[in-house]
Amino acid sequence: SDVGSQKERVVTEEEWLQKWEMGNIGFHLEQGHPLFKKYLDVLLNGRSGLRIFFPLCGKAVEMKWLADMGHSVVGVEVSEQAVKQFFSEHSLPYCEEPVPEISGAKMFQSTSGNISLYCCSIYDLSSSIVGKFDGVWDRGALVAVNPCDRQRYASLMINLVEKNSSYLLITVSYDPNKYKGPPFYVPESEIKSLFG
Repeated sequence: SDVGSQKERVVTEEEWLQKWEMGNIGFHLEQGHPLFKKYLDVLLNGRSGLRIFFPLCGKAVEMKWLADMGHSVVGVEVSEQAVKQFFSEHSLPYCEEPVPEISGAKMFQSTSGNISLYCCSIYDLSSSIVGKFDGVWDRGALVAVNPCDRQRYASLMINLVEKNSSYLLITVSYDPNKYKGPPFYVPESEIKSLFG
């Protein structure tokens, strides 16, 4: 396999939480991702009032940008610290409530109602809880998911999108034998087998 030694690599939820606690979040881009701006038209496809999903959202600034354009944004993030930082860094008032269907989960929603961030494992979500989406901005989720969980992740994502949705996915290309990840190397052939 061309994924080298990464196939068996597992990053635990605790490790991700520790990254946030230690401020070891080099993956967060204060100015947003340049490819988001470049391909925004592809994501929106001339449509307004979309529901856009941000898997493993962290405190992505693009969530605020889309909400400001009139779209509804839903994200999921395991780190409550990241979610709270998102709202505080954008001076957005929010309310916090439990998610009855998911033990221990919380949903943080902007008081304007157009940004809802779930604090839980992404695998606890389903379309019955969060609904379906017109678009997905997967900037660092697939490459952060443990290689052994990719099929589970892709199946969930396929279940969460409407038939005519747009899915923007960013991966990174490098020699997986020289770096253990994350971000993990996901070859194009695997993306095609996961998403069709």
